[in-house]
Amino acid sequence: MSAVAVPTPGALPRRRPARLAQFRDLAMRAIRSTARGGDALILPIVFPLIILAINVKALHAILGVPGFPTKNVTSFAIALTFLQGALFSGIACASRMAADIESGFIKRIALAPVSMLTVLDARLAGVALAGAVEAVFFIAAARVGGAHVAAGVGGVIALIALSILFNMAFAGVGILLAVRTRSGEAVQSLFPIFFVFVMLSSALMPLSLIDVTWFRDVAEANPATYMLDAVRSLFIGDGDLGELALGAGVAAAVLLLTSALSLKGMRRMVVTP
Repeated sequence: MSAVAVPTPGALPRRRPARLAQFRDLAMRAIRSTARGGDALILPIVFPLIILAINVKALHAILGVPGFPTKNVTSFAIALTFLQGALFSGIACASRMAADIESGFIKRIALAPVSMLTVLDARLAGVALAGAVEAVFFIAAARVGGAHVAAGVGGVIALIALSILFNMAFAGVGILLAVRTRSGEAVQSLFPIFFVFVMLSSALMPLSLIDVTWFRDVAEANPATYMLDAVRSLFIGDGDLGELALGAGVAAAVLLLTSALSLKGMRRMVVTP
């Protein structure tokens, strides 16, 4: 009768440090690729700021519209800047994920073995750091434009947290598309769809002031509207907890759903040709 192998007391606890080390190495790889890539740092910061400057000039006339929530247009327009930064970061993250899939990196690293959850978390960690950096630039730009975080220091912290969460949510969508299409070109071609999705919201006008019925209905059903409202509540109001919770909750739900689907697809990917 063969003896049953009994693991030594120190054998089981080693798995957790190993996973932490794997996460650290993969997260650093994601952060380095973000730092080296101009599309991963310049686009999510510079382009949204350019669009902010254009929007502030274009939207200045609507300050006189009865019911408009603020006298400083930057306080209203800056919310779109946060979402556009997250959108660009998500596309860049998706492109890098697609490149890893096309090059066979994901399948090779699975032979290590490395958990696909660790690979996914590490990729999202790189995007989270980018979100924090973006928030600092956007808050500074808002100050230059005369906007102030009405909720104070706590509001600044909340803005950074929202930026991180939004970046991860859009990255989650992008990673899911990368896993499904397995093509960097396909992911890049989806950018116009993302952009239209964001613009079909309260990006340029509060819901209460949208007169076109079908557009208002679409904007009300669009998750981006509630993410925008969460950011605006910190600049225009005193950080309404209901709007903050709704915006963060929507982003978290998107992140959790897309991550679960991506993880399922990645696990299937590494066991099939």
